Amino acid sequence: MRFTARDVTPKAGICHCEMCRRWTGSALIGVTVDKASLSWDGTENIAELQSSPWAKRAWCSKCGSGLYYEVTAESPFAGTQELPIGIFDDPDGFEIINEIYFDHKPDSYAFAGSDTRELLTRQDCIDKFSVPNGA
Repeated sequence: MRFTARDVTPKAGICHCEMCRRWTGSALIGVTVDKASLSWDGTENIAELQSSPWAKRAWCSKCGSGLYYEVTAESPFAGTQELPIGIFDDPDGFEIINEIYFDHKPDSYAFAGSDTRELLTRQDCIDKFSVPNGA
């Protein structure tokens, strides 16, 4: 599985929600990429699951790697995919600008620099992004 992404903004975010933690094994560190700027080779190996009423997740059915999180409901994020930075050939150079669901972060880890980025609680995310059902 390979992909090409054009015009990637070197800004990333961290999600601590329970679903992302279960999907990744810790927290999702992801980069929002416009779907129109992405091309995938090996699309026959992309498996998808509508993981909530508003979003789906995809992974490689050959190796199991997480590929993207995509909002499927009408929202400001429609038309984008959140790619884990670990699937980039070179994951260096991304600036972490926020952590969401920060109040759901386990106390067993912390990311350096959290005092310099936007920290959003579950309720902040519901209010800011109009998350259906507040998941």
